[in-house]
Amino acid sequence: MKVRAIQITEHGGPDVMHLADIEVGEPGPGQVRVRHHACGINYVDTYFRSGLYPAPLPLVPGTEAAGVVEAVGAGVTRLAVGDRVTYAAMGPGSYSEARVLDAGPVVRLPDSIDFERAAAMTLKGMTVQYLLKRTWPSLRTGDAILWHAAAGGVGLIACQWASALGYVVIATAGSAEKCKLALDHGAAHAIDYHREDVVARVKQLTGGRGVAVAFDAVGKDTFERSLDSTRALGLVAVFGNASGAVPPFDVLGLMRRGSLFVTRPTLGTHLAAGAAQEMADDLFAMVSAGKVRIDPPRTYPLADAARAHRELEAGKTTGAGILVV
Repeated sequence: MKVRAIQITEHGGPDVMHLADIEVGEPGPGQVRVRHHACGINYVDTYFRSGLYPAPLPLVPGTEAAGVVEAVGAGVTRLAVGDRVTYAAMGPGSYSEARVLDAGPVVRLPDSIDFERAAAMTLKGMTVQYLLKRTWPSLRTGDAILWHAAAGGVGLIACQWASALGYVVIATAGSAEKCKLALDHGAAHAIDYHREDVVARVKQLTGGRGVAVAFDAVGKDTFERSLDSTRALGLVAVFGNASGAVPPFDVLGLMRRGSLFVTRPTLGTHLAAGAAQEMADDLFAMVSAGKVRIDPPRTYPLADAARAHRELEAGKTTGAGILVV
């Protein structure tokens, strides 16, 4: 069957994306077909569009959506036709009216959460889940953590969730308004990186010690700050490349800063291990309990995906954005 989708035939900026009619077939063994109601917009989508993350062309961007299962392939028993679902997939393809994908990352959605909120929070919330709950198990109540880009979709969920776990969240953002947003979502402190020295401020806030973990989705522009803000035997977790990939660095610098650890985790690793429903249920429980609130997302028609990417990459956005199908 034919569905409308955003497609790219070459890598580049937002304008390489265009609306097209594409063929979507029947699910094979271990697969499902999901009819989308809303599609999440995430920074990782720009990496596939630009070619930073390689994938065969032509390509439909997007890794997150919410909707209804309309067909299941052989061997799929966990999901059924008619199930309300959401997913953060391990590959692109969600900027479309429907898609076929492996059933592994597709999770059942509680009736209390609508499709728009689900598409705004699934990938972002599950990212926060693995970062806070699975990446550095030695984190303890009262530990200080640094979170860059805290006014974005992931950051606003992280500020709330980390605060609920008892961590002291030091947020960074690019304006006074964005800093206030992070504070309103649970951050204990917020640093405007355009006006303040991030490292000096972190050291001041932590009595000169530094944070237990620096969570860094920005990459190239903030990596050195993250290293210099982290206490001895602490961790720098680089989970994104908003400013570009982190360049090669001197590993001896980790020794000089106090035997630091550095990791480049990804949600896909945890999804591949079969943890999707468990991680999603943890997220849904936090939302249902009111410990994490999901603000109404920015909405764009499917055909306006290029505009959504331009605004995202220009740093003009806060919170989450979705494409409405």
